[in-house]
Amino acid sequence: METEVVLAVGIFIITYIIIMSEKLNRTAVALVGAVVLLLFNVITQEEAVQNIDFNTIGLLMGMMIIVNIMKRSGIFEYIAIVAAKRAKGDPLKILVLFAIITAIASAFLDNVTTILLIVPVTLVITDALKISPVPILVPLILFANIGGTATLIGDPPNIMIGSATGLGFNDFLLNLAPVVIVIFFATLFFVKVLNRERLKVSEQQKSVIMKFDESLAIKDAVLLKKSMFTLGLTVLGFMLHQKLGYESATVAFLGASLLLLISGINPEDVLLEIEWPTIFFFASLFVLVGGLEKVGVIDLLAEKMLHITQGNLVMTAMLILWGAAIASAFLDNIPFVATMIPLIKSIGAMSAMSITPLWWALALGACLGGNGTLVGASANVIVSGMLEKHGDGIGFVEYMKVGFPLMLLSIAISSVYLVVFYL
Repeated sequence: METEVVLAVGIFIITYIIIMSEKLNRTAVALVGAVVLLLFNVITQEEAVQNIDFNTIGLLMGMMIIVNIMKRSGIFEYIAIVAAKRAKGDPLKILVLFAIITAIASAFLDNVTTILLIVPVTLVITDALKISPVPILVPLILFANIGGTATLIGDPPNIMIGSATGLGFNDFLLNLAPVVIVIFFATLFFVKVLNRERLKVSEQQKSVIMKFDESLAIKDAVLLKKSMFTLGLTVLGFMLHQKLGYESATVAFLGASLLLLISGINPEDVLLEIEWPTIFFFASLFVLVGGLEKVGVIDLLAEKMLHITQGNLVMTAMLILWGAAIASAFLDNIPFVATMIPLIKSIGAMSAMSITPLWWALALGACLGGNGTLVGASANVIVSGMLEKHGDGIGFVEYMKVGFPLMLLSIAISSVYLVVFYL
């Protein structure tokens, strides 16, 4: 058994370090780590498959299919152009409206998808205004991660927590949306103050935006109607899934399969656009963490944590919230959350405390902590790459000067919220 413990921990740590180094593709590294566990018989193939959470994988795949079909209609470009014209071409007002759009879209589509859709349009608008896109896109990273924190489907850590605990769409919305709204406005206030001087343009530059024709953005009006109908039905399904006794993945697949059927688009084209590396990354992580669970490492860590906090709920929640936030700022929050879920379950099994507040602490810490640095969340890395391609790269330290203090502010607000309402 000792050999299995050493192997499980060693393989997990080596895999984690290589993922953090970003020298090799994270999906390939996680897959190799999971297969090595199988090769050394730390975990059997049947146990590995049982550890993969299909609800998380299925929910991600379902939403990816819906969004991939929906974006073909041009709806996102349309909304962005309308918002820019409503702001009369004023960059600061555009930032505010785009922040609202990004946060809401991130809550109901997921933050990575939202960023992939909003960044290209933002670059077109900043090019037309002849300004740097950095003062607008850096805040949009923050608002994508903040908005994604509010719902079950907004951020991968929430999907994982919901699937592991049975907490539903409405649970996340009712427990996290109130504090997310406060954090959104607090962050927006500071972002406006920071960028007031950087986002000034002449009236002539503003007039360029007013010449944009939003009607040209809609490529397929019929597909748009079908997509909006299906998305509305899917969101309604998420709100009712617990009452109806369905898992959230079932709802996502219902929406995805319905839209595939009525859209008339070749399913092969849509399925090719699914982010398969992300899906396999999740599956591999579930296997790696399953190995740690099997050899008893997770239970041991839970015992140590309870010893540190002496079973005090407030101390345990604060340790998880701040620990998750700092860790998620520098590490990928997905593998971190994958490790923390069984740990919190073990804490619940070993103590008499109610662990529901600990799930909210983990969700807030992991999702908001991603705003701390340029590598803290997938959305950050994507924007950084897109900016580099555009010729406007942003440095790690440059981003951190904005992101890290605002991340600490959001976690401080979350701490007060958790203490007042749950602890």
